[in-house]
Amino acid sequence: MQTILETNSVHKTKTQLEILEDKRTKCLVYTRVMGYHRPVESFNIGKKGEHKQRQHFEEK
Repeated sequence: MQTILETNSVHKTKTQLEILEDKRTKCLVYTRVMGYHRPVESFNIGKKGEHKQRQHFEEK
């Protein structure tokens, strides 16, 4: 029974995103490379893969 409810809630979420599609804007992610900032979307396939594997941390 839980699977059906979870599936329905996921379906509702998709529908809400589809409804608001015209209000969404593209988000550019920048990262610092060799002392300057570049958008990740301009990376080649290998560099995009490296970026996804990075581990982020917060300094205390």
